[in-house]
Amino acid sequence: MVLGPEGVGQRLGVRSQGMKYRLATHDDADAIRTIYNREVLGSTVTFDLVPRTLEDQLSWIDEHSGAHPAIVAVDDHDRVRGFGSLSPYRPRPAYRTTVENSVYVASDVQGQGVGKGLLVELLRLAAAHGFHAVIARIVGGHQVSIALHRSCGFELVGVEREVGRKFGRWLDVVLMQKLIDPGAPEPPSA
Repeated sequence: MVLGPEGVGQRLGVRSQGMKYRLATHDDADAIRTIYNREVLGSTVTFDLVPRTLEDQLSWIDEHSGAHPAIVAVDDHDRVRGFGSLSPYRPRPAYRTTVENSVYVASDVQGQGVGKGLLVELLRLAAAHGFHAVIARIVGGHQVSIALHRSCGFELVGVEREVGRKFGRWLDVVLMQKLIDPGAPEPPSA
């Protein structure tokens, strides 16, 4: 799979915290879907209400290629333990240098550095693709995700009040942002 600008994929395949980070493929679709659907059905970290089908997940992977990749963290047995992606922030052309990140980790390896490894790799890919800003939209009260993003240099830029509704509750969205300096050193590793 080609990532885009020359050299962008050089570091993918790197190991950190016992995980290998690589581009997602169709072979990863069911594992990604399992991790994601657990959050759809049991938490507010995603505002999706309907679990993804395998067909939905394959389409999502196809949409996350090139400058807007999806990556996975795999263990020594090549099992997907987490995934992340860069997505266009908004459809209007003036937003093309801004992306939104997403990171999801299997419940049995949360708190073990997998999320940080994914986020660090996504930030590296964002810089390599020439993006200027990365936005995180995090459900209000999700302190683990807020702390993860802070640890990678994101700053709080606002809160959207009661913009979502799930499980009978109004939900806020915390907006965090990191400006990318392509010449800056890489963020700290996981």
